[in-house]
Order: sequence, then C-alpha cells, then structure tokens
Amino acid sequence: MIWNQKAEAMPAGEREALQLDRLQRTVRRVWGVPAYRAKLEAASVTPESIRSLDDLRRIPFTDKEDLRRNYPFGLFATPMSEVVRIHSSSGTTGKPTVVGYTRRDIDTWAEVMARTLVCGGVAKDDVVQIAYGYGLFTGGLGVHYGAEKIGATVIPASVGNTKRQIMMMQDFGTTAIACTPSYSLYLAETMEEMGVAPRSLRLRVGFFGAEPWTESLRAEIEEKLGILAIDIYGLSEVIGPGVSSECEHKCGLHIFEDHFLPEIIDPRTGETLGEGEVGELVFTTITKEALPILRYRTRDLTALTRGTCACGRTCVRMRKVLGRSDDMLIIRGINVFPSQIESVLVGIEEAQPHYVIYIKKDGPLDALAVEVEVDEKLFSDEIRRLEAVRKRIADEIASVLSIQAEVKLVGPHTIQRSEGKAKRVIDLRKEGAS
Repeated sequence: MIWNQKAEAMPAGEREALQLDRLQRTVRRVWGVPAYRAKLEAASVTPESIRSLDDLRRIPFTDKEDLRRNYPFGLFATPMSEVVRIHSSSGTTGKPTVVGYTRRDIDTWAEVMARTLVCGGVAKDDVVQIAYGYGLFTGGLGVHYGAEKIGATVIPASVGNTKRQIMMMQDFGTTAIACTPSYSLYLAETMEEMGVAPRSLRLRVGFFGAEPWTESLRAEIEEKLGILAIDIYGLSEVIGPGVSSECEHKCGLHIFEDHFLPEIIDPRTGETLGEGEVGELVFTTITKEALPILRYRTRDLTALTRGTCACGRTCVRMRKVLGRSDDMLIIRGINVFPSQIESVLVGIEEAQPHYVIYIKKDGPLDALAVEVEVDEKLFSDEIRRLEAVRKRIADEIASVLSIQAEVKLVGPHTIQRSEGKAKRVIDLRKEGAS
C-alpha cells in the first residue's frame, strides 16, 4: 500500500528534474537570509550557479552550531508573521536549536508522516496510539498530523503513565503504537506484570524511532509484543519524524526524496561517498519555507541504496542507523558503538535488553564497563551459573569489539527505564570518577 503513488513511485529521471527545480528555488529562498548568504558567497555559490544536482556538493555544510549561533530565528527565511509553529530541542548542551513552520510546512509534515504510517499498513480504520512526547519535541505532533491526514483514529497519549497506556490499548482497541523502541520493551515488561497478554490486544504494528536500535532488538520487540516493528527516521532540524520509513519488507528506510535530498559523506573529510558506502547522512530540504536547511550534517551513520523496492516505491533507501559519529566511543584506540553491545546482549537468552555502558579510567587508560539486567530466575540459581553467564557476555563483547569489558549483572528493574530516549552511555571520566 502506497499513500502517494505519484511521488513515492516516481521514475528516477522525473524525480531528479523535480529535485533540481526545488533545489534552485530553495537556494534562491535562503539567499535572503544573511547568515546563509555569507556562507554561500564565501564558497562562491550563487542561486544562478546551481545548474545540476551535482552542484549541491559546492554548497557549504550546515550543522547544529549554525542554528545555535543564529538563535533563535536567525536562519528563518520567512517573516515571523508567516510562522505558525515553533519547536525546539531540549538544549541540554548549550543553546537549544529552534525550528519554525509555515502553514505549508505543516501540510508537508502531515503528508510525509501519512506516507510513513501507510508504509506500515496504517489505513483509515486504524487506531493509532501516540506515546511520543508532545510539546516542543516534534515526535508526538508529527505522528499525530500524519494519522489524522490518513483519517485514522488518534489517541494522543503522550509519554508516561505506562499502565494507563496499556489500559487504553485494551479499551480503545489500539492497532498501531508510536514510541521509542526502548519504551516498547518497557510496555511489554509492564504488560507481563499486569497479566496482560500482548496477543490479546488488537495491536499489530509499531513505529519506532528517536534512538538507534538494532535488528536484534527488533526481533525482541516483535516476539514480545507480537507485532510488526517498523523503523522510522526524522530530526527536528529537517522537519521532525517523517523523513524516511521502512515498509513491511524491512529492506531499508524509504527517504521521501521529493522533499529531502540525502547524501552520504566521509565524516572526517566531508567528501561525498558512493552508493552502499557507510558514512554520515546529510540532508538538504527542498520544500520547506520557514527554515530551509542546506546540507545539514545529521551525525547519523548509514548507507544509501537505490532501486525499486518490492513495495513499488522507487525512492532511495537508507540502512538502519548504525550509530552516530559523535556517539562513537574510542576505547584504547578501538571504535565502539553502543549498538554493537546491544546486539551481543539481545543474542544471550538470560540477558534482558536493558543495559548501561560506563566509560571510566583504569589508571592512565580508558576502560569499558557494562551493567546488564538478567532474568530473575538466574539470581535464584547457583553462583556458578551466574558467573558463567557474566563470563559469556564478557567473552562475546570482547569477540565483537576486540576489547575487554568489565561486566556486572544486576537483577530485573534495577536499571532506570526511560519513557523517551534511553540513556545508554555514562562517561564517568567527565564526572571525575574512576
């Protein structure tokens, strides 16, 4: 099922012509923004010099610091009288990033989110429960608009109150859930405590984003909740959720290229990489009015694949995000991503998918420690079995990462649950601990 057949299954040549026209319009639009114009002029780029899609590479990158330097509205390309909505990041590190939307931007957001939900089979007769946060965070309202555009019934549950969320699933007949992947496991855990069998619900599909998650974790979610788990992707600076989504074939996330131009670059050199090569994902928006953004460095690591999907969509697909270039841990010269550790834990039967990674000092060197929840039955077994599981986890991590990690096993519910993005890494070096 496809929401917008013309846009999502467009022939490549027709799409490229549309993208070039929209890119040229976007560069003309940002030419009136002083901060953008200064960057473009410094790179000898003018609106007239964009003659092909290859000219995109001549445009300078934009990053989060550009938004912070121009806080709050310095990168807006429309007068505030045309801005009907403002969203913002939490601003936990310095100034928050502020994004604005015109009425047309809101319509675009609803359109791409409708496509996202239809990718997972949502239709007018579905009941969509949204357990993403509302407010300044873009997650909740983005899904909300898409579901309403389709004509589905929306339950704006927001985050938290997990037992009430489950009660609503039972009483309102929820068929689709949207939340973070880590929160979906917390829902499954709470259902078990309440004696609610997930397969007794009407729930059949989940849309999970806002944090990287592995194929192993997908299998865990699908098994525990008995649903189809769909990976969705977006970020506030580009539009919010709705930038790309998996379909039921789960062979990559379809990027809605008539609105967002993707590139993959080498995160160290900025050079453009080819199809299938892993690097940092970069986006240029080509239809946004209030906050157009040129070559925005997402810091997310993935790869792009072209070709028609079995679902019929022709737009480029991105792999599941492998990690973030700025979240990569370097321990004794070894590159470590949290997702690698998650893959190990999900593959060990006795381990639960709840863990925290600690980075600390071991003398002059950095050291890795992992705290892992294990099955309650394991704590009632003899010490030798507990030690055997701990050693197996440590050995598997060493095999995957080529580095030794200190592994500590803890009982169920020991690690704090998150209703939003799970905090997986704690750097004790920054806190002066050892």
